[in-house]
Amino acid sequence: MIVAGSFFPIKPSSKRKVATQMAKEVMIVVGAGQILLAIARRMGYGKQILLGDKSEGNAKAIGKVLEEAGFDVTTTVMDLSDRASIQAMVKKATSMGPVKYLVNGAGVSPSQASIETILKVDLYGTAVLLEEVGKVIEEGGAGIVISSQSGFRMMQLTPEEDRQLALTPTEELLDLPLLAEENIETTLQAYQLAKRCNEKRVMGESVKWGARGARLNDIAPGIIVTPLALDEFNGIRGDFYKNMFAKSPAGRPGTADEVADVAELLMSDRAQFITGATFLVDGGATASYYYGPLQPGLATGMAEGKK
Repeated sequence: MIVAGSFFPIKPSSKRKVATQMAKEVMIVVGAGQILLAIARRMGYGKQILLGDKSEGNAKAIGKVLEEAGFDVTTTVMDLSDRASIQAMVKKATSMGPVKYLVNGAGVSPSQASIETILKVDLYGTAVLLEEVGKVIEEGGAGIVISSQSGFRMMQLTPEEDRQLALTPTEELLDLPLLAEENIETTLQAYQLAKRCNEKRVMGESVKWGARGARLNDIAPGIIVTPLALDEFNGIRGDFYKNMFAKSPAGRPGTADEVADVAELLMSDRAQFITGATFLVDGGATASYYYGPLQPGLATGMAEGKK
């Protein structure tokens, strides 16, 4: 019986060297949710995963799941609203090896936080993260931002406002008149603006990442089944969410693995011509919102027509 490699045996020291080289690529994962877990499981093999979250408990819990599945994981506490905290995480990542991948899904929801917090975390924090990782991302690298379908559900912005969201220096972003708290009525509006900014920021930063030979894209999920989503389904907004996915073309909520399917493509070599783009993964809910039964006022109009 001929054993592969028996003619050219690899010395133990060489094996260790090869293993070390293979393990050197670093994937930064920001946020400890179910979607990010699904992506990390799909893309984290053979890499060092640096998992950061504001909650040490959440980071360790997801880290344990990955470790028990055979992944190489390091967890750290980081605050997405704080530049110094982001810089510390990026510095830690570069000390581990070449940073090749980024997946960011950290953030707060309209029901969890104030207008100020949503803008500081979801909008400003994401912009800073893309900027800081963009300084160290390796050639051939890829980044993914997990935003939301909500960025497509807001009022239309002017071309100049979109340009401001994409290109304004990060430390000046929150000073834009568009983002002044007195001009934002609800936390939902703040959330929608933050997600719109994520999409535009990905476009702007993808140009800079491209100069380093790296790519950056955005995934905008709709209603995805997670423990938190299940709580929402059974809460006071349950009927609203159930109606949304019932009247979408897919007729159901999505799964974290379905988002990971798209992330896997975008982070692979098969997507070398894809960068600066946003991909809706919402079962067609946004299409239904504009052109189907989820159109605002449609139900009211139908009811009035019956009178």
